[in-house]
Amino acid sequence: MLKLQGIAVSPGVTIGEALVLDSEGFRIPRRFVERSAVDTELARLATAVAETAHEVERNRDAIRAELGDKYAAIFEAHLAMLHDTKLQEELTSAVRDKNWWPEYAVSRTLRRYAKAFQNLDNHIAQRAHDIYDLEKSLLRNLLGQRRETLAAISQPVVVLAHNLTPSETANLDRRLVRGFATELGGPGSHTAIVAEGLEIPAVVGVGPFLADVSGGEPVILDGNQGVIILQPDEETIAQYRLEEEAARTVAARLDGLRDLPAETTDGVRVQIMGNIEFPSEVEQCISRGCDGIGLYRTEFLYLTSRREPTEEDHYAAYSEVVKAMPDKPVVIRTLDLGADKMLTERTPEEERNPCLGLRSIRLSLRQLPIFRTQLRAILRASALGDVRVMFPLVSTIVELRQARMVLADVMEDLAEHGIAFNPKMPVGMMVETPAAVMMLDAFIKEVDFVSIGTNDLIQYTLAVDRGNKEVADLYNACDPAVLRLLRRSLDVAHEAGVPANVCGQMSGSVMYTQLLLGLGLRHLSVPASAIPEVKQVCRSVSVTDCRLIANKALTMHAAQEVKAYLRDQMRRLLAHTVA
Repeated sequence: MLKLQGIAVSPGVTIGEALVLDSEGFRIPRRFVERSAVDTELARLATAVAETAHEVERNRDAIRAELGDKYAAIFEAHLAMLHDTKLQEELTSAVRDKNWWPEYAVSRTLRRYAKAFQNLDNHIAQRAHDIYDLEKSLLRNLLGQRRETLAAISQPVVVLAHNLTPSETANLDRRLVRGFATELGGPGSHTAIVAEGLEIPAVVGVGPFLADVSGGEPVILDGNQGVIILQPDEETIAQYRLEEEAARTVAARLDGLRDLPAETTDGVRVQIMGNIEFPSEVEQCISRGCDGIGLYRTEFLYLTSRREPTEEDHYAAYSEVVKAMPDKPVVIRTLDLGADKMLTERTPEEERNPCLGLRSIRLSLRQLPIFRTQLRAILRASALGDVRVMFPLVSTIVELRQARMVLADVMEDLAEHGIAFNPKMPVGMMVETPAAVMMLDAFIKEVDFVSIGTNDLIQYTLAVDRGNKEVADLYNACDPAVLRLLRRSLDVAHEAGVPANVCGQMSGSVMYTQLLLGLGLRHLSVPASAIPEVKQVCRSVSVTDCRLIANKALTMHAAQEVKAYLRDQMRRLLAHTVA
């Protein structure tokens, strides 16, 4: 048995037979064409480009029909790259002037573009995968080759691959593909975005493992914890079968829970809101009975487009969400990106430590035109419903005050031009650093609500890069230091009478629900797929018992001890509810 840790990007647990895909590995030699054949080869190249564009358009239309325009924008970006004038000129020049074989021209040119992206950091580097996707499609069309393996699936499988491109992920048959794991990839890649939208359990960034597994062998994929298990033993399979069975039992009760409140057995009401990236995801939250949108991640407006979104782009996206949620809150988080991820003409200097650099509210305050554009759109949307704005990664009181000053200035400008907005729109902040926790008693006097972002809070508390598989074992939500920071944050908010929410991965995992309720949390913001399970747990426990669980966890000194204890409590609860 081999247990491997990757990065969880789409939740769910599944067991199935492995379908192993190689990395396709085109090897294109440096070949030249006769001058007399240049026109013929250019025509062949043009045909391949047209065929590839047609394939991308089909993928775009299919994903638009299933997930909406924002997901389809991924493939619009592919088309834009494919039709880029500079790229077309370079390919034509390589064949006409250098007499390169079209296959070699495509491979050499596109890989140079991809490497340029890879020299940047984090999410921009992951855009290189989009270029490799185009390269493979062009080469298949030039060489007359097709990758039929995925299309030929006829029975349920767990797909294991070196990497899956966005188009390949979008074409996965949800009826037969139980989940997938890849050696490459990151949490913000387009492949991850599409997987979450399709609600296919997925783990990426596992590192080399394909040599350790053969097609047809059993594999366990845990998209909640970012784990895959190859050649699992009978005991481990039985353990995960129990988890699958428990999940099915809970799922069977979900229809009856949709319109019921998330109220504990001792009468405490819990608000369960949804996390979204795209307007198309709102319906998934509504269908599962959410109490609103607790986190609208607006950075995907930037990451799915080659151009900087306009005020109207922002407004169209926000207004669509607000109109779909009448009489329910919609919390819109301002841009939560680093300068290294911005797809603008402003090319930032490479940062050695992007997570500690110019990102989130720091970047917004540095790039005021971008910040003001977003705030104008958010304020305009506030005229349509219960919109609330939230600033990410606030670490100092000066940052919060500066952000509020910019907001006030934008409000004044809108008022002068007679543009409708809610002048009393609630303003909140993310609590994501130890500094924010320690100074929360000061922050709390200047905000209407706070949201604890556990993903970054864990990262900054433990000094662990959450995207680095080399230290993935150190990134642990159960660390006692993290629990104590959560307790302090919730205590400060409670004493001040300010609503506090948790919106990180912790909130969407039912293993932590009792702990969070026991620590005093009454507002949760989770992925759409997690809403029913979290509501089920809330309705199955008492706050009194949850406090006992939290207090005991706080006495422990090791993350492993806390995790084992919480898992045991979850098993006890599942056994009770199933019985």
